[in-house]
Amino acid sequence: MPAAMKGFPARPMHPLLQILVLVGLAFAGLCLGSFVGLVLATQVYGYSLAGFAQISANPAGSPHGWAALMLLQGLSLAGLGAGAALMPAVVGAPWAGYFAPRRLGSAGWPLAAGALILVIVPLMSVLVAWNADVHFPAFLHDFELWARAKEDQAGALTKFLTQFGTAGRLLVGVLVIAVVPAVAEELVFRGVIQQNLVRWFGSRHAGVWAAAAIFSAIHFQFFGFVPRFVLGLVLGYLYEWSGNILVPMAAHFTNNAFQLVLLYLVQRGAFGWNTAFDPDSTEALPWPMAVASAVLAGALLWGLRQRMGAPDSPRLMRTVSRQGVAVGPGQPMP
Repeated sequence: MPAAMKGFPARPMHPLLQILVLVGLAFAGLCLGSFVGLVLATQVYGYSLAGFAQISANPAGSPHGWAALMLLQGLSLAGLGAGAALMPAVVGAPWAGYFAPRRLGSAGWPLAAGALILVIVPLMSVLVAWNADVHFPAFLHDFELWARAKEDQAGALTKFLTQFGTAGRLLVGVLVIAVVPAVAEELVFRGVIQQNLVRWFGSRHAGVWAAAAIFSAIHFQFFGFVPRFVLGLVLGYLYEWSGNILVPMAAHFTNNAFQLVLLYLVQRGAFGWNTAFDPDSTEALPWPMAVASAVLAGALLWGLRQRMGAPDSPRLMRTVSRQGVAVGPGQPMP
C-alpha cells in the first residue's frame, strides 16, 4: 500500500513546514494544558476563572496561590511538550528515530552533560552580570524601560514560586521547573526546531546558533538573553554531537535543578557561615574562578565532541536536506 494511503507523507516534509506544524501543535498543547490546569485549580482550590487572574497578579495574597500557579505552569509546559512529541506522527517517522536517531554511546554521556553545566557556572556568572547591566541605545529608551519592568515582574513571580518552605515543595519545584521544562523545551527547540534549521540551512553551526537565538528570545527576558543564548548553544551542540535528545535534556535539567537545590539550601540556612551569599545576585564570581571555569568547560566540551562525534548506529534518522542528502543529528553534514 502506498505510504500516503497509510497516513504518512508521500514525500519528505520541508523543514520550514515542519517548524510551522510544530508551532501549531505546541500552541494547541499549551492551550489544552493551560485549560486543564485552570479547570483543576478551580475544582481543587475553589477558585473561579475570574479569581484566578487575581492570583496571577498577587499570588502571595492567596492561601493556595503557590500550588495553583505551579499546577498551571506544570500542565501548560507539559502540553507544550506533548504537542512537540506528536511531530514524528505527522512526518511518519518513529518517535525514537526522530528525536534520538543515535543510541547513547555510553550512560555517562548524560552525566557528563550535567557535569559540564556545573563546571560552566562561574563563567556564566560573568555573562549574567554583564547582560544584567546592559543599556540600550537612546532611541530604544522606552523599550528598555518596558523590558526592565517585565524583567522585574517575571523575577518577582519566580522568587515567589521558588520559596521552598519544605522538602515537599522543593520536589514539586524540581518537577515543574526542572523536569518538565527540560523535556518539553528540548523536544521543541532541539528536537524539532534545531534539527530542521540544520536541514534548511545545510549547516550544523547555522542551525544550532539560530535555534539558540530563538530559544533565548522566546523567554522575553532581554537582560538575560546572552547567558541563555550561550546555554542554548551548549545544549544545541550536545544534541548535534550525540544525536540523542536525552543528552541536552540531562544538561537542561541539571541547569534548572542545581539552581533550585541551591536556593533551597540557602533558605534552610545551609550557608549561614556566609551571610553575604545571595543566589539571586547578578554579580559575577571572582575572575580566577571564571577563567578556570572557561578552561575546564572548554576541555570538557572538546572531550565530549571527540567521544560523541562519530555516528555509531544504522538507526540514524534518514531526513533530507535542501541538497537532497540524508542527514540527521550525530551524522556528518555533506
